[in-house]
Amino acid sequence: MTGRTQLPPSCDVRGTLPTDIQPRESPLRAGPALDPEIFGAIRRRAILDGCKWDPQVGDVSTLAPFPLLLRAGAWQQLARWAEQLTAETLEAELEILARPELLDQLGLPRAVRRVLRGREPLTPAAIRTMRFDFHFTTGGWRLSEVNSDVPGGFTEASFFTALMAQEFSSCKPAGDPAAAWADALVGRIGSGAAAALLSAPGYMEDQQIVAYLASCLRARGVETHLLTPAQLEWRNGFAFCRFAAAQRRMETVVRFYQGEWLPRLPSRLGWCHFFRGARTPVANPGLAMLSESKRFPIVWRHLSTPLAAWRRLLPETRDPREAPWARDESWIVKAAFSNTGDDIGIRELLTPSGWRAVSWATRLQPGRRLVQRRFQSLPVPTPLGPLHVCAGIYTVDGRAVGAYARLSPKPWIDYSAMDAALLLEADG
Repeated sequence: MTGRTQLPPSCDVRGTLPTDIQPRESPLRAGPALDPEIFGAIRRRAILDGCKWDPQVGDVSTLAPFPLLLRAGAWQQLARWAEQLTAETLEAELEILARPELLDQLGLPRAVRRVLRGREPLTPAAIRTMRFDFHFTTGGWRLSEVNSDVPGGFTEASFFTALMAQEFSSCKPAGDPAAAWADALVGRIGSGAAAALLSAPGYMEDQQIVAYLASCLRARGVETHLLTPAQLEWRNGFAFCRFAAAQRRMETVVRFYQGEWLPRLPSRLGWCHFFRGARTPVANPGLAMLSESKRFPIVWRHLSTPLAAWRRLLPETRDPREAPWARDESWIVKAAFSNTGDDIGIRELLTPSGWRAVSWATRLQPGRRLVQRRFQSLPVPTPLGPLHVCAGIYTVDGRAVGAYARLSPKPWIDYSAMDAALLLEADG
C-alpha cells in the first residue's frame, strides 16, 4: 500500500466534530408501559416462540415493558452512518491483512495471527453481518464499538420488537434484522441447502440466538443443524456434519462461536478453516476478528483507508502505554476482546480492589488492552426511572436492516442490561 499517513501516537485523529453530531435535543424517548397482562402475554410468546429463554437476570426482567421511541430522521442518519462504517471496515480489514506486521497490534491470539499470515486462500464469506453500537451523549451521537465477529440480539431486535410494535400502531420497527439476515443467506446458498449453526455448549444466550436464526432459515426451506465445534468436520476444505445422515455436507456454516475462543479448540477440529483454506462459505468468517478487536483504531495511523465515519464517531482511542489513564479519569480501559461489557474499567464506578485488578492487568499485558476517552451518555426518562441507551444498528452485506436497543441504569451496557423494542416515530 502507498500513500499512508503517519500520525504521532499522541495525535487525536478525530478532529473537530461535524455539525450533524453536535449536542441537541435527544431524538430518543420512552413510550408508556404496557398493561401487565398484555406485556405478560408478549413475554410468554417471546419465550415460547421467539427463543428468548433468558428473560431475566436474577429477579430482574431483561425485557422492558415499554418501547424506546426514536425519531425517523435520527434512524435515517444512524443507518447511513452504519452503512458507511461497514464499507470502511471491510476495506480496512483487507488492508490490515496485506500488512502482516499490523496483526501484532490488535491483541489477537498468537495462533490466530499465525493462521492469518498463512498463504492459503481466505475462507469465503457467506454474508457479513455487523452491529454498530451508538449512544446519545452530551456531544451528540457517539459510537462505542462494532460487533463484527458474532453480533447477537436478533431475537430481541426482531421477534420481541415485532410483538411490541403491534401495541403501538403509530410507530413501526426500524427493520427485521433476523429476516434480512436469513434472506441474504438463502440468497447465497439457495433454498433446500444445508446449514450448520455453530455455538458453544453451555452458553444459553448463544444457543437461543442460533435456535431463532435456525427457525428463520427453516421457514425458508433450509435444512439446519445446530452443532458444537466437535460436531463439525472439515474434509478438503468442505464442512460436514458428523452426525447427519450419510455425513451430510453443509452449504454454509453460521459461526456463533467467538473468534478468540477458536484457538482453544484442538487443532484436529480444523478451526483454522474459519480463517483460511475452507471452500464452504462461513458467516461470519474469522477475518472479522480484525475489526472486532477494540484495538482496531490503534492501527489506523498506518492505513491509507480514509475511515472518515470511524474517525468522526469513535472517541479517541490509544494504546495504554500512550495515555495517562492511571491518573486521568477521562479515560476508560477496555480489553481488546470482551463481551457484554464484562471487561471495562471505569475507575469511579469500580471498587478499589476492582480498579487495582484492572490496573495490574493493563500494565502486565498492555498489548491486549486499550484506553478510550469517556463520553457522557444522556439517560432517557422511562417508567423505570432514568436509563442509559445503547442503540445497536445492524448491517447485512453493507445494508442497514434494523436495531437492537438496550437500557441500563449505569453509563455502560453489560450482561444485566434490559432489552427494549426500538420503534420509529414521526419527526416532531
